[in-house]
Amino acid sequence: MFGMSVFQSVLERLKSEEDIEPATVEATRIATPYAPAFDSAADSVGLAPFGAVERAYLDATFVEPPPPPVMPDYLNRTSLANVAEELALGDGETQITLAAKRRAFAALNHPDRLPAAFRANATVRMKLANMLIDEASQQIRAINPAA
Repeated sequence: MFGMSVFQSVLERLKSEEDIEPATVEATRIATPYAPAFDSAADSVGLAPFGAVERAYLDATFVEPPPPPVMPDYLNRTSLANVAEELALGDGETQITLAAKRRAFAALNHPDRLPAAFRANATVRMKLANMLIDEASQQIRAINPAA
């Protein structure tokens, strides 16, 4: 088992368990290239003809997928006025405060951080926010070129 990955060691263990199966099961096994082996005289559960790997797969409990996520209300606010209100850009902004507002807005709205169903709205919001912050940054540079 040393020098093997966990997956390889599990496969080896399952193969060894499969070798221990009763010979009667192997004798009645019928295999086709397109379907798993089946037994014409299968037990009441129907799992006797399957090897250890197949049984492990069939025994696995499948968890129901979680419900789809619900879009937060703020992602539905895609107008320029809504985004400007959320950014709350004022007259006393500096390049540092604008960069901080951009990062804070992106932390909540960046499309790469959201489920695929929400990315269209998030993209619109990020474009508007970047446009507003870029305009404010240009105004600051026009007033103070050293900034």
